Amino acid sequence: MIQLYNTLTRTKEPFIPLVSGQVSIYVCGPTVYNYIHIGNARSAIAFDTIRRYFEYRGFAVNYVSNFTDVDDKIIHAGQTLGLTPGEVAEKFIAAFKEDAAALNIQPATTNPQVTEFIPQIIAFIQDLIEKGFAYESFGDVYFRTRKFKNYGQLSGKKIDELEIGASQRTGQEQERKEDPIDFALWKAVKPGEIFWEAPFGPGRPGWHIECSVMATQLLGPTIDIHGGGQDLEFPHHENEIAQSESETGQKFANYWMHNAFVTVGSDDEKMSKSLGNFVTVHDLLHTVDGQVVRFLMATTQYRRPIRFSKESLAEAKNNLTKIQTAFDNASFLLTKDIAETNNLDGENLLSIDQFEKQFQVAMDDDFNAANGLTAVYDFVRWLNSYSETEEISRLVLNESLTSLTKIVSVFGLDLAPTQTESLDHEIDDLIEQRNAARDAKDFAKSDAIRDQLKAQGIVLEDTPQGTRWRKINE
Repeated sequence: MIQLYNTLTRTKEPFIPLVSGQVSIYVCGPTVYNYIHIGNARSAIAFDTIRRYFEYRGFAVNYVSNFTDVDDKIIHAGQTLGLTPGEVAEKFIAAFKEDAAALNIQPATTNPQVTEFIPQIIAFIQDLIEKGFAYESFGDVYFRTRKFKNYGQLSGKKIDELEIGASQRTGQEQERKEDPIDFALWKAVKPGEIFWEAPFGPGRPGWHIECSVMATQLLGPTIDIHGGGQDLEFPHHENEIAQSESETGQKFANYWMHNAFVTVGSDDEKMSKSLGNFVTVHDLLHTVDGQVVRFLMATTQYRRPIRFSKESLAEAKNNLTKIQTAFDNASFLLTKDIAETNNLDGENLLSIDQFEKQFQVAMDDDFNAANGLTAVYDFVRWLNSYSETEEISRLVLNESLTSLTKIVSVFGLDLAPTQTESLDHEIDDLIEQRNAARDAKDFAKSDAIRDQLKAQGIVLEDTPQGTRWRKINE
């Protein structure tokens, strides 16, 4: 059974879905006013990996992740770029989808946009007003935080502490509130801003209400898992719980999951746009393969921070290459004249099964990707050793490749042979000449051909079943 860490209870719990065999997941998506940075991508990759593992284990997953397409930052970006808020959102939604595809993030079941749910948001807010959980003030609408008895249950914040902090803030908005800890559900229109008409006055939604409405509209009043970055735990997710449960009268989410930050520098500083220490995925993909970035992000347990650096990327590339090379070597053997089966197949098939079980035990424990990767490395070492024996069979090789491909696909890694039968006749001819030179003990010529190919970016690998080649950058 899958165990996951529930932020709400601060304990690891068995996952029991609302509907057997099905999982409903809502993950807070980006506010689309710029290209996403690596820290933003961490959340998308972490929950994509979690989704993939649920699917690997046979669950049907309804995965919803939103785009916040109306916000102060979007309005400001539009003013800077000379675009309408809608044009800004459209531009950066397209950019997100392009970056996500390069990182092999599966498209969500649904990607709702805030502007598509304005009538539902208005109705939700109106209901909260009628129930006494919200009030109008000069065109704004605020949530009565103190009225929700369990406020602070997710983040561990106490009302008294919040009151002290809020009382130190000043400004026109604070003067409009009944209580300094109340938060906005609807913001009255300001000159030149985008707005919608509502019973409480023209304006636009507050940030927190958007996710409550989209989640409950698309997944129901109670969902299995709500996820996002740990920086969303308070106030965003805390506020979502308060307003959702006040409106529906039901528990909003059974499990809350939060991924850790990406850090940079020797001080392990959180990567963020506000600190100016970020690297956008858009820029990074010009120089680094998306599968390498994905490997770095997906193979760290989601609740552990990731240190982003040139060194960590180089290590990820090196480890990914080892897995790909083992896959290529085994694929290459299938092009040779080998036995279909042999007497040791049963023992070897059992070994493959054990690697899958090792992987499942690791991932069942709160999606521990690091321990899951250890199972992959053990599998790869075994496959390399098996590929060098004289007792190989087509049955075991095919099963090995199928199993390894299935496991690493959970991490979002796509394995495919980089070379099985060479289509480059020039390289084939040179390899044949080198083999003839080796047979004739003309090692000078053999070495010269190897060096010639290496200069072209081709590395030769001599195996018991023959010589195979690969490009250095693969």
